[in-house]
Amino acid sequence: MTSLIFNFCNILILIAWGAIIISPQKKISEILISYPWIPLTLSFFYIYFIIISGGLMEADFSSLNGIVTLFKKATPESAAAGWLHYLAFDFWVGTWIIKHSRKEKISNKIIVLPLLFTFILGPVGILVYSLILLAKKSFSQASET
Repeated sequence: MTSLIFNFCNILILIAWGAIIISPQKKISEILISYPWIPLTLSFFYIYFIIISGGLMEADFSSLNGIVTLFKKATPESAAAGWLHYLAFDFWVGTWIIKHSRKEKISNKIIVLPLLFTFILGPVGILVYSLILLAKKSFSQASET
C-alpha cells in the first residue's frame, strides 16, 4: 500500500507541476494555483504515513546527529512522509510564486526558471525568484530617475 500511495502522489505532483509550468493561464492550472488541493491531498497522505510509521515522538530535531539518526532509522513509510513534506511545501511555494509574480506583473516566461528550481531544489527556486524580483524593482527604480 505504501508504494501505491507514494507512486500516486508522485504522479499527481508531476502532472500538477507540469500544468502550472507549461500553461499557467489554463483553467486547470488556475484551479491548482487558486486552491490548495494538491498540498492538502499530499498533507493527508503525509499524516497517514506519519501515523503508520509510529510517529515522531522519539525524533530529535534539535541537533544534526538527531536528524541523521532519524534518517538512518527511516522506514518506507517515514521516508514517504518526508518526501511528501517536500512535495507539499515546494508546490505551495510554486503557486505562491505564480500569484506573487502576477501582482508584480512579471511575465510567465520569466518565472519558468524559478518554478523549475522550486520543483527540483525548493529553496533555490525561492532564491532565483527573489533575485528576479530584486532585479525588476532595481530596474524600475532606475528607469524612474
